[in-house]
Amino acid sequence: MPLQFSANLSFLFAEQDFLDRFGAAAQAGFKGVEFHFPYEHDKAVLAEVGLTSGVEVVLFNLPAGNWAGGERGLACLPERKAEFQDGVGRAIEYAEALGCTRLNCLAGIPTTAQGKAIDTLIDNLKFAAAVTQRAGIRLTMEPLNTRDTPGFLISDTTQAMQVIDAVGSKNLFLQYDVYHAQIMEGDLTRTLEQLLPRIGHLQIADNPGRHEPGTGEINFPFLFRRLAELGYTGWIGCEYQPSGATEDSFGWLGAVAR
Repeated sequence: MPLQFSANLSFLFAEQDFLDRFGAAAQAGFKGVEFHFPYEHDKAVLAEVGLTSGVEVVLFNLPAGNWAGGERGLACLPERKAEFQDGVGRAIEYAEALGCTRLNCLAGIPTTAQGKAIDTLIDNLKFAAAVTQRAGIRLTMEPLNTRDTPGFLISDTTQAMQVIDAVGSKNLFLQYDVYHAQIMEGDLTRTLEQLLPRIGHLQIADNPGRHEPGTGEINFPFLFRRLAELGYTGWIGCEYQPSGATEDSFGWLGAVAR
């Protein structure tokens, strides 16, 4: 099966109104889209836009607090447990309206001792994994590099897998972004080979710069060939900052099927 790529609308087509980006992604040949958050838009309006555009909404994040104010998730904050749980319910409502079967959890930047933050994260993920499973939605958790997001609690694959193992749910998977992983740990191919059955979603951007594949140091043709050989059938989210106009950043797709 050819690899399938989704357009991250929080990064791509950013020069357009958010609702117009669905159609722009479809026109560019994408069958799937993803984005950070849908919550400032009416879910019925988003569902209609997705339907008329003909693209599948692949993934978005659970509510993550005051993003503009620097918050990057609520899951590790003991004083925000109720807000986190309410956010899971809200995310499920949007996911059901949009036909989206994947939600991603961002751990956040802790406001307390690391041990307590980890314990809180594990408790919240147990809750979220159970509730999303009942709704038929797959839950993922994503490490973020600490260069772009200083202080983020879960910053590499090893930490993420330790938490996932502690949660012990069959409905909690790793969201593996090769850009973050390249910065924090490298060894991308071996990690994919070892953990692919436990990876619920992939995202890509090159390093340095977080631009499109081919602008930096990551050997994407090799990675894509290996993913195909390993039989990966999930989505690969294009979560990069185009180095120019979005439409000019798709040259790398010529060697792989969308």
